[in-house]
Amino acid sequence: MQVTLILALVLHVLSGVFWAGTTFVLARTGGHQADLLFRPQMGAATAAVLTGVLLWFLVHDGPPGLQEHILGVGALCALVAAGVQGSSARALRQASAAAGPEGFKPSHRVATSQRFAAVLLAVTVTCMAAARYA
Repeated sequence: MQVTLILALVLHVLSGVFWAGTTFVLARTGGHQADLLFRPQMGAATAAVLTGVLLWFLVHDGPPGLQEHILGVGALCALVAAGVQGSSARALRQASAAAGPEGFKPSHRVATSQRFAAVLLAVTVTCMAAARYA
């Protein structure tokens, strides 16, 4: 179990850092290059969520306390962030198809979804850090 816990934690942290980091950059740049990062972001989001579920079952047994409630808020924010980013897939496809010689130009919807997801992921990271000391 110790090896499983360590591997799940490492995969959770690495995928979460990539997902949140790319989201923060795309939010800051208005979605520039979001077309190239969409699939890796969604892959990292999936890995972060699945390993988070595994960690929950490995570490948190018994009745939920304050720590579990804080982590639950963070997990909910992460799921909403993934949904927001996933919902921009159509807008990304349309912008990519319409790309002319000057290349991909993100739509307002793509930029807004990245910004909203960045706020949600900032809450998620804050919850993970705070839950440790709850």
